[in-house]
Amino acid sequence: MINVTKTFFPPIEEYTSQLKRIWKNQWLTNRGELVVELENKLKQYLCVPNIILMNNGTIPIQIALKILGDKGEIITTPFSYVATSSAILWENCSPVFVDIHPEYLTIDETKIEAAITNKTTCILATHVYGNPCNIEAIETIAKKYNIKVIYDAAHAFGVTYNGESLFNFGDVSTCSFHATKLFHTGEGGAIFCQNEELRHQLFYSHNFGHNGPIDFYGLGINGKISELQAAMGLSVFPYIDEIIASRRNVVEYYLQNLDFTNLVNIKIRENTNWNFSYYPVIFESEEVVLKVLEELNKEQIFPRRYFYPSLNTISFIQEKNIKSQMLVSEDIAPRILCLPLYKEIDQEILFKICNIINTVVK
Repeated sequence: MINVTKTFFPPIEEYTSQLKRIWKNQWLTNRGELVVELENKLKQYLCVPNIILMNNGTIPIQIALKILGDKGEIITTPFSYVATSSAILWENCSPVFVDIHPEYLTIDETKIEAAITNKTTCILATHVYGNPCNIEAIETIAKKYNIKVIYDAAHAFGVTYNGESLFNFGDVSTCSFHATKLFHTGEGGAIFCQNEELRHQLFYSHNFGHNGPIDFYGLGINGKISELQAAMGLSVFPYIDEIIASRRNVVEYYLQNLDFTNLVNIKIRENTNWNFSYYPVIFESEEVVLKVLEELNKEQIFPRRYFYPSLNTISFIQEKNIKSQMLVSEDIAPRILCLPLYKEIDQEILFKICNIINTVVK
């Protein structure tokens, strides 16, 4: 079975060597030696001033919204994974959707100002497939209206924009280290913040609000990552450049062998060093997508309709009386497909994928 992605498993001997450290230390959680080591390695690799590792990629968004959202209106994108909008609702805020750019697929910055009201507290935008939003325009708008910016950068590990880590933009950036991501800890995630005062609040908020064992800075929840997760991260970390390089090769194969007469690639924003986290292709119609899926599935090949559906159309969001029409997102979401992309995928499989797609779209 060929899925849209496949978890990278480091050599088991290297993972067990990290586990032996845990058994030696007799320390499983609460920021043990491995967690601190992994944070330091990632901070250096990503060129970020700080990082807080967490137990998944959604908790960082929720914590950021709890602190910055103030139960207000959050301007966001309808083209993202459901967690982006779900976190807004979970934290008792209201999503206000703004349509996406037809080529970059990130939030359309030219439509943000029209959506701002006196209840707007934040912009929560997604770097789609690791493709950066228009950071400069969003920053200008946020400063003009004195609102905060949170970036869902779940797919953006290792991406740089104008030579700087994508995690260094916005008031807060978040990332996922889920098993399917470029870099993973099995389950896990991280939060990034430039402002030291806000970083301190984010930190204690992910640890029940603790200030030592019997005192508290304020309200918090449990967002801590365990030593077991950090052990996986430390085992995967030495292979990250190899993983990205191999995925680049797969993307280049698709680019060279797919017939783009009736297909469209996502446009990567200028001055971006992309990470090849996903390979999305936009088809002429949903009917073609479904036919491609049918033919690929016959060969036990399973790409993913990602992101689908457009989040503004999901029933539990509409039940909150959040009714909006997002013409571009609703047009793209049914026509986009992420093709299989991972380190060990065989070229014979890639040939078969391209051949099936080319045959269907002729």
